[in-house]
Amino acid sequence: MRRINTTLVIVVLLALASGTPARAESTAFSHSTREILRIRLVNDRDGTISVSRDQARSWQAVGRVLRYTTHVNRRAFTAGKWVHPGRVAATAVNAIHINAGHNPEADRGIVFSILPREFLTPPADYRSFLSPDASIYTDLPAGAAIFGGGYAPLVGSAVCLELSTGELLPLWDGYVPHRGDTLIITVARPEPYPVAAVFENREGGRVTLHYGDGSQHQIGWVIRPVRGIGRFAGSRYAAIGRVRANHTGVIDISTSPPPHLGAFQIIPVGHALSPEMGIAWRLTQWMIVGPAHDGSPLWDSLMPLFYQYLRPDYQADDLYRADWRECLLARFLVEIDTGGGWRPMPDLRLSPDAAAPLPEWAGSALARVEHIRILFPLAERPHE
Repeated sequence: MRRINTTLVIVVLLALASGTPARAESTAFSHSTREILRIRLVNDRDGTISVSRDQARSWQAVGRVLRYTTHVNRRAFTAGKWVHPGRVAATAVNAIHINAGHNPEADRGIVFSILPREFLTPPADYRSFLSPDASIYTDLPAGAAIFGGGYAPLVGSAVCLELSTGELLPLWDGYVPHRGDTLIITVARPEPYPVAAVFENREGGRVTLHYGDGSQHQIGWVIRPVRGIGRFAGSRYAAIGRVRANHTGVIDISTSPPPHLGAFQIIPVGHALSPEMGIAWRLTQWMIVGPAHDGSPLWDSLMPLFYQYLRPDYQADDLYRADWRECLLARFLVEIDTGGGWRPMPDLRLSPDAAAPLPEWAGSALARVEHIRILFPLAERPHE
């Protein structure tokens, strides 16, 4: 395993030096797709936000726009460049980021964002990507509707401009939002769709997808296991054991209930070698993974972990709701195994004081975890 890891690092360093943006998705996972919903947003004050589950034959209003934008951010987060223009670059309980091009001078993605109402006045100590001027602010709370309440997009979901004729025009490289623009996000997931992704939490551990027919597919290796948790800002908006965010360079998993902080991240080796991510090799709150085959050495923006498979959807009361079957269609949960079988993610919360050092226990909070699994929507799992 040591030889494989060394090879991966060398290839990654060479590729990073080339500065290649927007890598295409892995051909190993070029499945057919099935549309599951559409999001429609009017970029204007009081613009309607609505969703459709029947390919735009009918729409359900879920919210409205509080503040529109006519700007883009030309220096987005590093992973923002690994999605083609006109695609969702990140999906989270606290933001949706859309790629609008690549800035070659800065080697950064160009994005604009859709934000929940909390970010009209963001926390003073918020330490995560935020672009105040290049954001559409909504009246939706974090964790609800398109922000993880059953209607979240997937990384890579296509974004179009709806013309007055009803025609959909894909967003182009260099697009800048205009007041009154109507945006359509089409959320389509691959078929076949897995029931779980399982990570062996040890160096050289396997990363496997599990399907409803009992088959398994190894997709990668664990290069560096996760041992601890950290203060990831968005975790204050996500429940325990929930996928807080997914983008082309991360899966962020909450270990704390709102409004507390506590989470760990799973990142691909390519992103782990980005200049700002050197800390991931020293601290314990990151798991670093690489692909099973050298054909996809970077794995950033590639299926299935960092493109088009995961989204931050989970409703804690889904089994008690009248529409529980619909809720189950969107339910993602994360569980752990410490040697005695699968169990829920434990409550591991940290002080919100970003200036305070992490307590000693945080660095080894997950040290006994042998396996981590992400359960995909329960409605897709086989009957037990």
